[in-house]
Amino acid sequence: MKIFNWGSKDIGIDLGTANLLVTVKGKGIVLKEPSVVAIDRKTGNILATGHEAKEMLGRTPDEIKAVRPLKDGVIADFTATQLMLKNIIEKVGKKYNIGRPRVVVGVPSGITEVEERAVEESVLQAGAKEVYLIEEPMAAAIGASLNVEEPSGSIIVDIGGGTTEVAVISLGGIVVSHSLRVAGDELDEDIINYIKKELNLAIGDTTAEQIKKEIGCAMPLMTEMSMEIRGRDLTDGLPRNVTITSAQIQEAMQESISKIVDIVKQTLEKTPPELASDIIEKGIVLAGGGALIKNLDKLISAETEMPVYITEDPLDCVVRGTGKTLEELEKLKKVLVNARKRK
Repeated sequence: MKIFNWGSKDIGIDLGTANLLVTVKGKGIVLKEPSVVAIDRKTGNILATGHEAKEMLGRTPDEIKAVRPLKDGVIADFTATQLMLKNIIEKVGKKYNIGRPRVVVGVPSGITEVEERAVEESVLQAGAKEVYLIEEPMAAAIGASLNVEEPSGSIIVDIGGGTTEVAVISLGGIVVSHSLRVAGDELDEDIINYIKKELNLAIGDTTAEQIKKEIGCAMPLMTEMSMEIRGRDLTDGLPRNVTITSAQIQEAMQESISKIVDIVKQTLEKTPPELASDIIEKGIVLAGGGALIKNLDKLISAETEMPVYITEDPLDCVVRGTGKTLEELEKLKKVLVNARKRK
């Protein structure tokens, strides 16, 4: 008997630190929202998830807690994650008339067995019939339409919210991989700290993320950009507006960006020579929200002396990969982490 007699209503989940995306077999991506949950402290019930809960971050009264249950790509708050997943699976299940789905979940490649079990447990508790885990860089590579089963090397750099995953893939497996807990969130943190130190102004995560998206860059831009931001003056506690430039934000993010570039170089150094020549030919593929930071592709290309490509819709890459895995499960089952451990 095959384990993989998948029905038409299976779902793929990219359980990201910053965003949670869901794909339903045959329907494509059906849900994309921030990985945030708001919980009533008294009853333990969910009040909101996603965009609605994100609006509450840093603004809740004592009886409500709004949290991001994942940190650095792994579950930091088990109960909140379980509630969030249950809510999402129910929401998607109701809308698309799915009973107990089988679920493929993208997880970071550096995840421990304990963390793996926590994810499986959460998804099963949330109402799934079976859970399969796929490493995010592998899912991102499949989502970016790289031929992962070929006997030739490809390298993918997936810069998410909590982790940067770099992996060299060949013959359906990850040959070399590094997972770095420096990614989008860390860059937001860098911007907050820089503005606090240099401009004596306190800003929140949402403003920092907006700055990063609008004017963040890894190398100087041809035309410098600037934007006006509002924060709280640290001297008198009053609101104040300031204008910041892309050069300042580049300076703020410099250290973390160089850690990301270093991890790409380290992965390339550990790549077997036969695969390295394939990679030089094909170039490096960037995925994840971090791929959208201006000039990051140029910086990685300059530092590695290799072509760098940004995959289309880099934010959706992992979830697209879980969806494609569902569609070609027989062919791709060896890429699943926990299917390899099952009889």
